Amino acid sequence: MVVAGLAVVGLVGCDSGESTSKGATTTAKPVLWNPCTEISDAALTEAGVDPATEEKGVAGVPQPGWEICGWQGSNYALTVYTTDKPVSYFEQKPGNVNFADVTIAERQGSQFRVQGDTRNLWCDVVFPSEQGVVQLAVGNSAIADGPLEDPCVYLQRAGAVLVPTFPK
Repeated sequence: MVVAGLAVVGLVGCDSGESTSKGATTTAKPVLWNPCTEISDAALTEAGVDPATEEKGVAGVPQPGWEICGWQGSNYALTVYTTDKPVSYFEQKPGNVNFADVTIAERQGSQFRVQGDTRNLWCDVVFPSEQGVVQLAVGNSAIADGPLEDPCVYLQRAGAVLVPTFPK
């Protein structure tokens, strides 16, 4: 999950969404859907990860403007991110490459890889939602035994279980 965390570090900023002036009230951004609390342990187990391995944020550190939660499986790490940024933010971000339209659990998304991942160890899909996007990222586990399949194949299987739990 550290690699996934590193990938998102460039995505996060310090925008709190609040502004004030003399006598004005503040307007906070809406609360983001939280994958740590909204995805059930049963769904995580069915997706092939261990709910007990939950890690919030990037290496345990919350990121402003994001809700991030990750879990480990025997062969893969899986992370779910939410943010109010649109899909176009991900498409325009330098280093995100090989975009392709995908459908997982009857939901349209945009699959991509991160440039520099020459061994194709990671696969990401962003799904538009009313609040912005939900991103599902899958990466090969550093402690996996034996050869691994393409992480995008695993993402399709895990996504079939998890995507129906994502907000629309």
